[in-house]
Amino acid sequence: MSESVLIVGTGPGLGSSLARLCASKSMKVVLASRNFEKLKDLKKEIEAETLVCDVSNVKDVSNLFKQTDKLIGIPNLVIYNASSRPKKSSVVELDPIETQKSINITCFGAFLVAQEAAKRMLKRKSGSIFFTGATGGVKGFANSSVFAMGKFGLRGLAQSLARELHPQGIHITHFVIDGAISKEPYGDYQTMHPDEIAKTYLQFYHQDKSAWAWEIELRTSVEKF
Repeated sequence: MSESVLIVGTGPGLGSSLARLCASKSMKVVLASRNFEKLKDLKKEIEAETLVCDVSNVKDVSNLFKQTDKLIGIPNLVIYNASSRPKKSSVVELDPIETQKSINITCFGAFLVAQEAAKRMLKRKSGSIFFTGATGGVKGFANSSVFAMGKFGLRGLAQSLARELHPQGIHITHFVIDGAISKEPYGDYQTMHPDEIAKTYLQFYHQDKSAWAWEIELRTSVEKF
């Protein structure tokens, strides 16, 4: 029986690289995004299923998993790759409504997706739920408080779920992406290639239960940290 993956938050960067890699391993792929149009070419390329979802909306996420159930059954792997990064701004200049929307996408949406995935995976007593984090989730920068709030919350969610769900057979991993992602090289390893990042996700997916990791930080060889 072929394995399957649901990737939530699929764009032209890491999400697409993850989708292509999973498809190359004969996994059934379902892609979810707020913008269906940007997935047309990728859908055709790897013969993936595509679904529209606003991750900040409870009903949308519930419907996403109901549709996924029909398409591929319970996914073996669910990757939460969605986030919102507003323009850097002073705390006194931030729009509260836009701030709330951003946190809902980066953090609350991750909870909604993880909850629906866990409900299903616990019945089977197996599965993996992966979260794409960032430097902003371990180190808050000036004029970047909204992104920090969302990513700190995401990391806390992942850490808590790892402690709760690992003993029940569900592998949780938080990936700290410390640096810019780009397929076009900038200088000597100044940016991270999404295809190389995706390979690490698959390495973690295949980890043996005797040595599960819940978090890893990825950065270029020249990144200061």
